[in-house]
Amino acid sequence: MSQNNNAYWQANVRLILISLVIWAVVSFGFGIILRPLLSGIAVGGTDLGFWFAQQGSILVFLVLIFFYAWRMNKLDHEHGVDEE
Repeated sequence: MSQNNNAYWQANVRLILISLVIWAVVSFGFGIILRPLLSGIAVGGTDLGFWFAQQGSILVFLVLIFFYAWRMNKLDHEHGVDEE
């Protein structure tokens, strides 16, 4: 593999790992582990921990999907492997 391919895949794997860490912290951390600490903060008529468990983690997941697609298109273009 060439140096450019290695740089491309390192950036790709780094982006995936960052996205997975964010997803795990928001869904598992805020929704389950930190829920008792977040129970005093009200959001939309319920506590913040419950909100993350029911809606927040889903919204963050959707944002991560769009961010990943946008960033990968940019990364593809930077490394000359885009489809256009």
